[in-house]
Amino acid sequence: MRFTCLVSFGVCVPLLACAGEDIGGSATATETSSDSEGSSTSQGSDPTTTATATANETEGTGTTTGATTNPTATDTSPTTSASDTNPTTTDPTTTGPTTTDPTTGTTDPTEGTTTDDTTTGGGLANDCLYEDYLNEDKLTLDYDQFSPEIGTHCKGTNHQEITDIERVVFLGDSVTVGTPPTQAKDFYRARLADVFVDRFALTPPGPLWEQVNLLDGVALVQESGDFASCSKWGARTDDFEGQIADCLTEDTWDKRTLVVITMGGNDMAAIVQDGAEGKPVEECQADADAAVQLMRDAVEWIADDDKFPNGVFVVFANVYEFTDGTGDVSSCAAAGLDPWENPQDLIDLLTDVNESYLEIAVDTQTDMIFMLENFCGHGYRAGQEDGPCYRGPNQKNYFDLTCIHPTPKGHEVIADLFTAVVDE
Repeated sequence: MRFTCLVSFGVCVPLLACAGEDIGGSATATETSSDSEGSSTSQGSDPTTTATATANETEGTGTTTGATTNPTATDTSPTTSASDTNPTTTDPTTTGPTTTDPTTGTTDPTEGTTTDDTTTGGGLANDCLYEDYLNEDKLTLDYDQFSPEIGTHCKGTNHQEITDIERVVFLGDSVTVGTPPTQAKDFYRARLADVFVDRFALTPPGPLWEQVNLLDGVALVQESGDFASCSKWGARTDDFEGQIADCLTEDTWDKRTLVVITMGGNDMAAIVQDGAEGKPVEECQADADAAVQLMRDAVEWIADDDKFPNGVFVVFANVYEFTDGTGDVSSCAAAGLDPWENPQDLIDLLTDVNESYLEIAVDTQTDMIFMLENFCGHGYRAGQEDGPCYRGPNQKNYFDLTCIHPTPKGHEVIADLFTAVVDE
């Protein structure tokens, strides 16, 4: 692939459809959401099917039409607010034990390893990443084959020392843009902007930058303060070319830049539907490999220090899904996805894609957050006791009624994952 306007280069979604386009149907959702900060009501633009829900984000309760939710969900996630500036760390001279967060009563895996009196990370991914899954047959990905450096927080990798940032750019899909009924102030990019203004003494974006242009599916203002967003609803990996051309223009390369990305969910969602309609698994795999290659091309192009003489950093998310590792795409009807004959084929495809994303992070020495693993067990099969991501009863659902977009709590979790990786 070539970025012709620059130089030559190159969440089955996760089953499903992480990212921002209606797939396999015309499902829209109207949700009234209230949390501890405020409330909003928004009507989707597609009139064909409407699902209405009332959800209380503070208590984790809700009633829905057109989708299944957990009406007694209680948040037991070990994640913390994106504004948490003091993540648990280990003594740099010792191997730290697992600790308990006194504010939540949850376990925080903070085991570290040491080399020359310096903490070098959380060890092998399997040592900490899947601890909260209760069943023996857990959803596990073989990240260790690539020898990644895992952060002591176990929320992502730790390949970069991210300092002295002068500009922040958001690329990707609707997870990054944000979608109603979640309020703009709760979008993860808005939460991160607040964090980065504090961390790096940046000029904050204006309120219009946080808002979404509902006609075009992009940020209402692309550039504001020291921040830019070129992410767009429905974007796929082949949209990187245009997004990079718009937000990483040559006149900005002298600024020490942090690029934050969620991308790949819409590619995988299209593959899921193709497979349900009879496309052979081998061809679905080839399509997934092509999407992964476009992701690699984009990260490699951005991470080229020759373009950014003062430094550039990339942190991206892996691809999540709403079936909690079961492959049951019928678990949320609003997604409009048809089931595969063998759901395990979907899980295998998802696993391969996310392992490949981790390999990109290792090869380019950029960083990846574990969005899949932190959302698994908080989807539409969270209560399935024999499920691979089962965390116990009454887990809060992190996906809204579209099945593919985060709730305010989900955005908070994503912001926390990115914050942890950037801070360490």
